[in-house]
Amino acid sequence: MSDLESSASWPENFSGVVKLFPLPNLVLFPHVVQPLHIFEPRYCEMLEDSLGTDSLLAMALLHPGWESNYLENPKLCEHVCVGKIISHTPTDDGRHNILLVGLRRGRIINELDEESVYRQANVEILEDVYPPDDDEQRVGLTNRLQQLFSQFVPEGLEAQESFKQLVGRELPLGVLTDTIAFALGLPLPVKQQLLSENNVDVRCRLLIRCLESQIRGDESDPSETSSRFPPPFSEN
Repeated sequence: MSDLESSASWPENFSGVVKLFPLPNLVLFPHVVQPLHIFEPRYCEMLEDSLGTDSLLAMALLHPGWESNYLENPKLCEHVCVGKIISHTPTDDGRHNILLVGLRRGRIINELDEESVYRQANVEILEDVYPPDDDEQRVGLTNRLQQLFSQFVPEGLEAQESFKQLVGRELPLGVLTDTIAFALGLPLPVKQQLLSENNVDVRCRLLIRCLESQIRGDESDPSETSSRFPPPFSEN
């Protein structure tokens, strides 16, 4: 269990029902913290209900084309990240600033037909899978991922120190992969694909191929995959 998960424990009596927070431009991963600014009335109500119960929110990515149906129920990607609110600061104008730590991968089984202003769903929680046949190769995968990631860290004391702290903690490969995937400005479809893969070795290989492709300059639009570390705060 990571340090973050120790400070934001998973509820023992989790019912399988989560409150959905859909956004078009954010993929959350387990083991990382995301600042969020909540201002829409329906999501302010969702936040208050969450704080009064389990403090959980499931971040879900909206499918392309969501703009025409945003106020209704636009289609969601089925794989989500369930996070827990670890900090909440209300503002004088009725808005909210929170810190949400990602805890678990999840897959939406079905949405609930509830009379609420926000969406809820039954989810299946997906744990990381470490195939035993790949134990010997995992050290090589870890080293290769760290080597590639180092090429995306810009010059500067703050960034270099953040990189040293990340790779120097001997993190499990699943945690390392998620943290790097979150930190880099990868295209949203790539991040969503990485979130949906709970086989750690497969997930790591996907990320390695993506980083190698960026280094070679294979991306059709490099502006979409510019990478910054540490990552900026979300504007949502």
